[in-house]
Amino acid sequence: MTRTSTCTYHFILLNWYIFLNFYIPQLGTFFQDSAQSKYLTLLNLLLQAIFFGVACLDDVLKRIKGRKDIRFITAFRDLLFATLAFPICTFVFLAFWTIFLYDRELIYPKVLDGMFPGWLNHAMHSFIFLFSLIEIILRPHHYPPRKTGLTLLAISSVGYISRILWLHSKTGQWVYPVLAKLSPLGLTAFFFLSYFLIASIYLLGERLNQWKWGQCVSLWF
Repeated sequence: MTRTSTCTYHFILLNWYIFLNFYIPQLGTFFQDSAQSKYLTLLNLLLQAIFFGVACLDDVLKRIKGRKDIRFITAFRDLLFATLAFPICTFVFLAFWTIFLYDRELIYPKVLDGMFPGWLNHAMHSFIFLFSLIEIILRPHHYPPRKTGLTLLAISSVGYISRILWLHSKTGQWVYPVLAKLSPLGLTAFFFLSYFLIASIYLLGERLNQWKWGQCVSLWF
């Protein structure tokens, strides 16, 4: 049975991410024209809300029905965390702060300080990583076979890159200022390096899970 502390953690984080997903769009016209589907930061907040929602559902059903009756939900929860929730939030954390420290105008122009309070910037780009690390510590996750996990991650990455390129072809503007500074060859290298980083993060999550909980047999395959 899932520990009460873990259930409470999932419930608190679910409400936290629901709050962020509803609060941020109220901040101004910056979020018009489907902005929430442009930025990986905002897509990640939605993804985290979905993950912790599934985690809460898994917690509740385990207390009601027992472990065996909800195998599919547990497997989906773990697949979602392993292939998307942990890699993407960690990528957002690392990529954002690396570029921000190099030249914030390339990723988060100073003009946004008047729109986003400091705590919200950290909610979007710092706390996400901490919360995922705590999730690894609180409970084991059954990772899929490595080939399956990396394939799903690659599909998601290609989908988002395609979205960025499509938006540029329609508007003539890049979603992120840093992309406007790169040549076509530079863009290609940037996207490949980004996938290499996020794939490395996937492997890191797998290792951290094994270090804390040992080898967990996949529930999917």
